Amino acid sequence: MGKKWSNLNLPGALHFVTANVLEREQVFRDASCCISFLQELDDLNQQWPSKLIAYVLMPDHFHLVSNPRDGRIREFTGALKSLIARRFGRELWQQSFKAIPLWSDWMVWQKINYIHANPVRAGLVKAAKDYRWSSFHSYYPSSYNSLTIDRERWWADDAEKLSRAAKEVGLQA
Repeated sequence: MGKKWSNLNLPGALHFVTANVLEREQVFRDASCCISFLQELDDLNQQWPSKLIAYVLMPDHFHLVSNPRDGRIREFTGALKSLIARRFGRELWQQSFKAIPLWSDWMVWQKINYIHANPVRAGLVKAAKDYRWSSFHSYYPSSYNSLTIDRERWWADDAEKLSRAAKEVGLQA
């Protein structure tokens, strides 16, 4: 059996991240909570630094595609969840989350499309363009503002970092 690929710190890889609210409570139905989450995500992306490729904030979970400069996706996601919990003044998240590395443009676009279609599949809106809390509006401008996403997904030395990281964990990229 092969090694598990999820939740590995793999410098040079983009990661598809999913995290759920405790007991799937629908915290993010409130616009002010969504705005707070997006502000914290934006601040963290700048401070870390990390490239934000896509995101959606659903009522009880979030998805994002991210590329932390240092590859530490576990720590990045933990920091994001911690910042949001502190801002809300309570325990908010399930302890676990899932981060899956993405290796190809096809995989990246599949996850971007999945993210943008998530509110439609959940029955929250009829079309992705109608959902406010998503990066859809960065890809297809609309009347909603969206966090700035990074069109250049990769850092200059990502291929070298990814090759080195894969060797360290005994995997082939």
